Amino acid sequence: MEMVSKMVSEKPLVIFSESSCCISHTIKSLFNDFGVNPTIYELDEVPRGRDIQQALSRLGCNPSVPAIFIGGEFVGGANEIMSLHLKRSLKPMLKRVGAMWV
Repeated sequence: MEMVSKMVSEKPLVIFSESSCCISHTIKSLFNDFGVNPTIYELDEVPRGRDIQQALSRLGCNPSVPAIFIGGEFVGGANEIMSLHLKRSLKPMLKRVGAMWV
């Protein structure tokens, strides 16, 4: 858990993903379309990826990927991100933490 906290506190937008997950790809594409450059950890490619995935599950990430942290806070998975986007709340949140400038 401490490892995840350290990883998400260092950048304004962090996505925990798996390289083969199509939902994760969709969320990463959404942020890229905004012109945002998220920090992405592909859990199937990083050392201790399984440990990180278990820690995310303990935080309440179900499924464990994608898991999105904005400003060091767990926001949720794909459903929560899409809901925020449709409510027009996602971009202001990204601007507030310095992940988006325009």
